[in-house]
Amino acid sequence: MEGVAIKEIAAQVGTPCFVYSKAAIVARYREYSDALEGCPHTVCYAVKANGNLGVLRVLAGAGSGFDIVSGGELYRVLKAGGAASKTVFSGVGKTADEIDFAIENGIFGFNSESEAELELINERAARVGAKPRAALRVNPDVDASTHPYISTGLRQHKFGIDIYESENVYERAMKLPHIALESVSCHIGSQILEPASIHEAIAKMLALVERLRASGLAISHLDLGGGLGVAYKPGEQAPSIANFIGRMREQTAGHGLHLMIEPGRSIVAEAGLLITKVLARKRNGDKEFVIVDAAMNDLIRPALYQAYHDIVTIEDSAKRVRTVADIVGPVCESGDFFARDREIPVVEPGELMAIKTAGAYAFAMSSNYNSRPRAAEVLVDGESFGIVRQRERYEDLIVGE
Repeated sequence: MEGVAIKEIAAQVGTPCFVYSKAAIVARYREYSDALEGCPHTVCYAVKANGNLGVLRVLAGAGSGFDIVSGGELYRVLKAGGAASKTVFSGVGKTADEIDFAIENGIFGFNSESEAELELINERAARVGAKPRAALRVNPDVDASTHPYISTGLRQHKFGIDIYESENVYERAMKLPHIALESVSCHIGSQILEPASIHEAIAKMLALVERLRASGLAISHLDLGGGLGVAYKPGEQAPSIANFIGRMREQTAGHGLHLMIEPGRSIVAEAGLLITKVLARKRNGDKEFVIVDAAMNDLIRPALYQAYHDIVTIEDSAKRVRTVADIVGPVCESGDFFARDREIPVVEPGELMAIKTAGAYAFAMSSNYNSRPRAAEVLVDGESFGIVRQRERYEDLIVGE
């Protein structure tokens, strides 16, 4: 990765460990920011994808804003040197304490997902004489054509306010004196490989903006969420960021809007690897298993979403005999797997393997299931690397108990 040998990292840090490329993260962020050059905009990285302080610090240094969904994520942004004034607070269930924390730190604005939440924000802001920006997150009833767990833009989903009810909600919210209604927001889902659905949502949102302006609201910001997918499978084609943003700019031209977007996965996913060591090989009848020291507690996406991650050996394997095997971890669940019936080179105990595209929703969703300490995280920068999260110890497992 960049100028550092993965074997060197594993030797010093141990396995399993997550390894991220600083250059890859910055390059992908700049694809968005460069494509939006000359247009009023803010790129707000979605912290939920990967909230490591080292990663957030890199993005803050590159000029990124942030999209958060909890008070804890705002705390991380601030600790990493990010600006609350470039941060939007999304999420379907904000608490009064989280809203207070955001207002106290000068949050850019809230993407509110219910009328009750708007009233709560107004109430909390009144206590301190503030008037934060707020947008309704509108559910545009557009099918993102992605995994049902990460699709958010249809009426049956918990997110947002039905686009057909949104104008009535805005009309009532205009009476709330401690909210500045300057924005409209939407986000229809994640891992979208065909952006036509996003462009459909944009068209609906622009029509809504003009109707709201006609009713007397000075809408100046349009938050279009994130959701662009990445290529997890060999041969899979990810959308071009430049083409996607170019089409977005064509659609929004002439509307006088400050555009806000919230990419997460597409910035960090491909910048990350999960490095794991082969513990053993075994056969059960005709079935072959490769057991590694990483597990579903480190990367739950294959078990939760039936997600595909390409898995490669660190050593050259071009001339090796190949076999078909399940790649599994030590956790006591049949769902603890990274690949099933995958054709791979024959590997031996002690050998390193890399699970690719592990920079997003990997460590962020990890746990201590089976009382397994969470993995270390490493950030590579050119010819050097640093540990940006220490591997947990057994003592860490019982802190607070």
